[in-house]
Amino acid sequence: MILYEAAAAPAARAAESLVAGRRLTGRLLPYGASGETPFRFDPVERRFLFRDPGAAVSVGPWRVEAWNAVLTRFPAGPVLVGPGSAAEGFRGAYRAAAGAALAAGRPVYLLDPEAEGIPAEPGRSAVALCSWRPGGAASAFPGLVAAGEAGLRAAAVFPLLPGWTADTAELEALAAAAKAGGAAAFCPLAPALDGEGRRAIVEARTAADPASDGFFELVHHGDWSDRLGERLSAARDAGGRHGMASVPPRPVGKGERAGNAAASARLEELAVEREADEPRAALLYAAVRWIDDSLHDLAAVAREGNFRKIFPFDPPVADAAEAALREAR
Repeated sequence: MILYEAAAAPAARAAESLVAGRRLTGRLLPYGASGETPFRFDPVERRFLFRDPGAAVSVGPWRVEAWNAVLTRFPAGPVLVGPGSAAEGFRGAYRAAAGAALAAGRPVYLLDPEAEGIPAEPGRSAVALCSWRPGGAASAFPGLVAAGEAGLRAAAVFPLLPGWTADTAELEALAAAAKAGGAAAFCPLAPALDGEGRRAIVEARTAADPASDGFFELVHHGDWSDRLGERLSAARDAGGRHGMASVPPRPVGKGERAGNAAASARLEELAVEREADEPRAALLYAAVRWIDDSLHDLAAVAREGNFRKIFPFDPPVADAAEAALREAR
């Protein structure tokens, strides 16, 4: 039996991070980070998290107002809400947190929302991130059902794991399942490969399939980390064959300029394309931060011919950003 207890204050993390290549400025945690299943893969941390079976799930407030003050501490830009909970129908914490973020004009990523947790008519201001669950490709992305019913654009996000999700046949099955579920993007993630991350991968696989012989050796002593780049390409190709992008759609907050959001989205996508060149990717994300922080309508500035006068980044970055600004509608 899972126990729930009311938290003394809303749980949040006001820190810049990435999820599947998209920049986040903070995260609202209506039910904590670990969730209520024995373990789950967190796409922001890029590692498996385990619930303490003896601990209660901490539940945030059900009132939108309680989350408003938390959001004022976040820098400008997208926020993530989640994961959700099966208790949402009678707790209401997820819907309150998501509603506060949307009302603040933020672009919002909804991680594994239950149907009851999705605010009414979020439109383009929200995108669902549906994380992978073990147990077979057909049931790998359960969050796609609620997202589809709510009319949300959605991405299927999953870790690339040797002998589990990264094999060619499994990638094809996962991509087909994501497309059938309505996903617009199929997003493979490189898991955290420090010692703790590797131990968690093995622990999760053992919990899901105690008969998984040889998995420990593969994770701790195999060459799969050297092949990760090749498997990322294979996973993105599998999604592409099914007509899906490899980066989630970027939501457009009601308080954002559409052109600014389009420019940020394009530079994030370039950063993913250049991820092997870490300094270049970092520069592109710095430009995204500058755009998200800007109070100007940058599309209007570009139309006036003044964008490059105020944009403090090199010509290739400026070219990409300005092209997105001019194309934005």
